[in-house]
Amino acid sequence: MLHAWDLSPKEAARVQAKLREQIVLTWDGRQVSSIAGVDVSISEENARCATVVFAFPGLAPLEGVTADLPLVFPYIPGLLSFREGSAVLAAWELLTMKPDLLMFDGQGIAHPRGVGIASQMGLWLERPTIGVAKSRLYGRHAEPGPKRGNRAELLGRDGNAIGAVLRTKDNVKPLYISPGHLIDVEHSVEFTLASDGGYRLPKTTRWAHRVAGGESLPPPESSHQARLF
Repeated sequence: MLHAWDLSPKEAARVQAKLREQIVLTWDGRQVSSIAGVDVSISEENARCATVVFAFPGLAPLEGVTADLPLVFPYIPGLLSFREGSAVLAAWELLTMKPDLLMFDGQGIAHPRGVGIASQMGLWLERPTIGVAKSRLYGRHAEPGPKRGNRAELLGRDGNAIGAVLRTKDNVKPLYISPGHLIDVEHSVEFTLASDGGYRLPKTTRWAHRVAGGESLPPPESSHQARLF
């Protein structure tokens, strides 16, 4: 257990500063045969996490789960992990197959304190994690080219790269990709492009978003049995 979840905002910010020192931003070349997308939807009183696991490569759906927990933390930009993280852990416990890598709808180290939800949950789950965000939270960048695969460095305050602004489909808005934990920028981009499914969003987080909203997974495309809901 890294920390409690029912903290004050000041305590939560101090926790993030300590967690930043534990993040590993290198790729160890491990084999990846499954990837999960993670998304959290918020209602008035609850956080619902959907985690959807796909085979990799090929992206055949394997399993999907949802977990609902009461909200215990207010909405504060930069501290969303404390609002959503406990639901992520609850969904993780429901999975019968633990994915080798997770992609979060949110930020990795592209965060004011360097600890977005992908980074914080990567430390909890001890798995490589990637932040796949639809908008910029932190950092500066040039505009990437208009074609799929074009990218620009996302730079932190010290000028170091903290992610990539990546065009995942021709002539559509780019995504903000940043490593969470146990991965670097280059491999974060590679896994994102390998998981795009022909849309702006990767198939992983796109389906997690849909499942969090109440949809069921499509029929499984492999010998594994997907858990439908």
